[in-house]
Amino acid sequence: MTDTRAEAAYSRSLAAFRTPTLDLLHGRFAPFVVAALSILFTADRPSVAIADAHAEVAEILDELRSAGHDDEERRLPSGSGREVCRTWAKVGWLVQQIDDDVEVYRLSAHAVEALEITGRTGAGRTRVSNSRIRTLLEAVENLSDNAEADPIRRLVRLTAERDAIDAEIARAELGDLAPLDDEELLEEAENVLHLARELPADFTRVAESLKAMQRDVVAHLRRDERPTGEVLREYLQRAKDVMQSTPEGRAFSGALRLIGDADRIDALTDQLHVLLRQPFSQRLDAAQRAELDAIGRRVELGVEEVLAAQRRASHVITGQVKTHDPLRDRQVDDLLRDVISGLHAWTRDTSGSHIVDPVRSLPRLDLGHLRQSISDIRPPGTPAPLTDADDVEFVDADTRVWGGPRYAEIEAYLAGLGEEFDLADAFAGVDDDTRRPVDLLGMLEIAHRNGLAEGEGVSIVEALRPDGTTRRFAFGAVTARTHKEEQHD
Repeated sequence: MTDTRAEAAYSRSLAAFRTPTLDLLHGRFAPFVVAALSILFTADRPSVAIADAHAEVAEILDELRSAGHDDEERRLPSGSGREVCRTWAKVGWLVQQIDDDVEVYRLSAHAVEALEITGRTGAGRTRVSNSRIRTLLEAVENLSDNAEADPIRRLVRLTAERDAIDAEIARAELGDLAPLDDEELLEEAENVLHLARELPADFTRVAESLKAMQRDVVAHLRRDERPTGEVLREYLQRAKDVMQSTPEGRAFSGALRLIGDADRIDALTDQLHVLLRQPFSQRLDAAQRAELDAIGRRVELGVEEVLAAQRRASHVITGQVKTHDPLRDRQVDDLLRDVISGLHAWTRDTSGSHIVDPVRSLPRLDLGHLRQSISDIRPPGTPAPLTDADDVEFVDADTRVWGGPRYAEIEAYLAGLGEEFDLADAFAGVDDDTRRPVDLLGMLEIAHRNGLAEGEGVSIVEALRPDGTTRRFAFGAVTARTHKEEQHD
């Protein structure tokens, strides 16, 4: 019979090893992945432009290959820096975002956790020190005090703490306080670094939970399965739960309270600088000293990442709510489905070498006459009858001179030129009133209607406008006919 406890433990282990965190640590190129990600992303550089990341990973690969680290069992991945980064994004170690109109990479929560495990393991032995035990005992004591509902017991505890503080003040006044030795201070510093390494993964998990919540809300709105108000209420409740009901949410809330107090964060920065000037800090290596100095900055960057994710989620959801139109979305979905089905049908009947002419313009829709006003529900009627001719006033100037060609005068003029004539010569001999640019077009139209023959030369004519100005036109020599040639079968 199968042991259910063993089976349950094995199932949990299988699930753990399927996560991107352990996949990164147990992958074929795990040492290179950890080294490259730790170089690309630091406490002062939480995001990297995609183009810069591709170039830097390619440079790291070239340096390691030239140093001979790719000789045994292919310890370095093949391909360019771009291909390597794309693979990391595909398996969930990098996240693509847009910051200030620039596409960047960020570490996912799984990658941050993997780097944290690697850094904690490679930093040296884990000490069961006074500092860590005291941290555990203080956490348990604080939990017990907060859970204590008996006011008498809480009063006894607070009185004991006050007496201990008074006794320590008295010893300090007498100069009887013995400073801790460097070994104990070093243990305290290592415990601080251990606690600080756990923060980035928590911050990243909060930001990713906000992004996942944003995707879920937008998906629910687009599917139009429930009323918009109900979806938004769920979004607000989930946002509250993220900050209050999850470990990463509690870590973020605590950091937000810390960073919200400017005096507190300034004091933290000053304390870290003082610690780095103490003699015991010289026993820390350069990486530990830099990590200790960056604690305040790491907290600030983590909080900024979460707040940016929260603002981005609110902006996307607000925009989706404002532009949400179920009818339009359904029409777009139907159109896309029709296009996809049409493409499937086309690919079944078409070879791969078939050339497709692109659609360069869409046809115009003739809608006819549309009503211009909705104030009057009655259909438009017939126009009012024209007034009598006796009431019409004419201006002195002949405005017809600016109108179209004088076809009647042109046809009468051309009728007296014989069977064939040169169009340029005919236009040059016409009266000034009929030698306008528009009359040249009318003459060409009449010549084309009766039949014409094009020559090899170029004709140049001068047209006279009604205001007295002239324009010169050049066109291919044309011999026209006065009468249209009859067609015989």
